[in-house]
Amino acid sequence: MRNRYQGTWVRGFEVAEFTEGGYRIRRLSDGSVLSELFSRDDVRRQRSRQGFWWH
Repeated sequence: MRNRYQGTWVRGFEVAEFTEGGYRIRRLSDGSVLSELFSRDDVRRQRSRQGFWWH
């Protein structure tokens, strides 16, 4: 998910629901579903960190 304040990608969230208006996001740390809807541009699959040891 994209951090709207800094524009960076952050971990610890998952898509809870897809609606016509956007995505509902769940915070993994406490299971809370955020009330705001997020656009497709603010959500992406988590990248795998497999591969080179220095990544």
